[in-house]
Amino acid sequence: MRTSRLQLLAAAGVTIASLALTACQDGTGTRDEGASASQPVASAPSDAPSQAPEESASGSGGNGSTANGSTGSGGDTAGSGESGSGSGSGSKGSSAGKGSAPGGSDDAPARFNPCNGSNTSVSAAPVSRPVNHMLITVKNTGSKNCDLTYYPVLRFDEMQWVPQPVEESKPQAVVTLAPGESAYAGVLLSAADGSGSGGATGKKLTVGFQGRTPNSDGGPAAIPSLPAAGVYYDSSLTVTYWQSSTDDALTY
Repeated sequence: MRTSRLQLLAAAGVTIASLALTACQDGTGTRDEGASASQPVASAPSDAPSQAPEESASGSGGNGSTANGSTGSGGDTAGSGESGSGSGSGSKGSSAGKGSAPGGSDDAPARFNPCNGSNTSVSAAPVSRPVNHMLITVKNTGSKNCDLTYYPVLRFDEMQWVPQPVEESKPQAVVTLAPGESAYAGVLLSAADGSGSGGATGKKLTVGFQGRTPNSDGGPAAIPSLPAAGVYYDSSLTVTYWQSSTDDALTY
């Protein structure tokens, strides 16, 4: 009986020892669990710091790449520089364009539109003062400005000579008429002291117009009406340059 009880205790001790040994080997025991847990925990901190900088670096690089395009501080600086350069060159281009336009306008020749019988109405009437004078009036009846150059070319009937201009009456500039405006020329018909020769009475008067150059054709002539009795003239017949006022036209 005592022997059996000793055998049972011995068997139980062997069993307990076997279980303890098995527990240590298969990782289910308390000691083994602590050891296995300590190893991953020890390795995890060593991995975490090594990965964190890489992620931070890659994240920073990504932000830097994005910043180059739009938002990063370095990208903004570069972008600002490029934008400034573009703005400056654009401004210069615009300034050059503005500079070239006025130059073209200044260099362009002024448009010449002669006054003549097609765009004016012309009248010729003797005046009481000064004596032996006649006033020719030209009115712009067109819709555009027209230019009166030099002096009217006069011809009574079939006369074979051209009355000369009074050079002292030459104006500083061409007379330009806006629609509805008038210009004038004074005509000395004959010498007051009777010193002229070849006197005749004209029944028809033709008023010719000059172009841009002296004695050039300025377009259709005009034939204003004359008094029924006609107009007497002699070799003293002269005419002024075109004037802007009647006073200037009848001064000579």
